[in-house]
This record gives sequence, C-alpha cells and structure tokens, in this order.
Amino acid sequence: QRAPYDEKPEPGDLIEIFRGSYQHWAVYIGDGFVVHLAPPSEVPDAGSSSVMSVITEKALVKKDGLWDVVGTDEWKISNSLDKKYEPHSPGVIVREARMLVGQVLPYCVVRRNCEHFVNELRYGKAESRQVGPLAAFRSARFASSSFLLSSRFFLDSSALLRPK
Repeated sequence: QRAPYDEKPEPGDLIEIFRGSYQHWAVYIGDGFVVHLAPPSEVPDAGSSSVMSVITEKALVKKDGLWDVVGTDEWKISNSLDKKYEPHSPGVIVREARMLVGQVLPYCVVRRNCEHFVNELRYGKAESRQVGPLAAFRSARFASSSFLLSSRFFLDSSALLRPK
C-alpha cells in the first residue's frame, strides 16, 4: 500500500516504512530515490536473515528507488524530530547521503540502526525512537539467542571437520 495521503517527499525528508514488527528508515534524495542503511535483513528475499544482521554487525549504505524499498508496505514522511533539532539543509543532507552510498558501516539493532543513520544525516544526531528500554532488552535477548544458536551450529559443524 502506498502512503495514506497524497504528500510527495522532498529531498532531505525521512521516510518511515512499516515492516510489521519494526520500521525501516530511509532519506529521500530526489527523483524517486532514497538512501538507506541496509542490513542483510533488508536485502530482497533475505527471509530470516535478521539473525545475520545481529551476527555480522555490518550494513551497506544503498541508493534505491523509493518504491523498491517500500514494496507493498505502508510508509510516511516522518521528520518528527524537527521540533527537537534543527535539520540540516536539504542540499547538505542529500550530498552527505550520496557520499555514503556503497560504504559498509557498523550496524547494531540497538545502537546503530537505519533510524540512527537517517537521523544523523538530517539532524547530526544518531537517535532512534523505536529503540526504548523494552526494545533494547528484546534486542539483547534476541542477539544472545541468535549468538548461541549460531555458536552451537558452528561448534557442531566444526566437529565434522576434525580429523579422527
């Protein structure tokens, strides 16, 4: 579903995309394109690779078409921190975003996610409203469970490689 209104994003606007249990974020750079921090879970057909996002702790800065990123999910323009912080000019936001495309950056669902990324571009502040105390607890619990599962798999599979 498209945005619930006819508003068109302007360069520098933040786009919030509702993925069900979380929101993905991008910054609009004009001509139908966005720049976003894409952990493995945001790669098309990634399936349950959100586990990989936690394990790899890396994400790629990508430039994609707005509709390619949104897909069939609901979305909205969300410059909600404009009342709290002075946004950079659209030219600065777009220039900085374009310069980062192709770079691999640290990724942490709690401290350095796609919302932190776009807020840093727009306001110079890496902030995430979706990561509160409960979300941080859930993320830490998920990360530790994922680590234990992946460690167990690694240990089990490495036993197969040992000479007898």
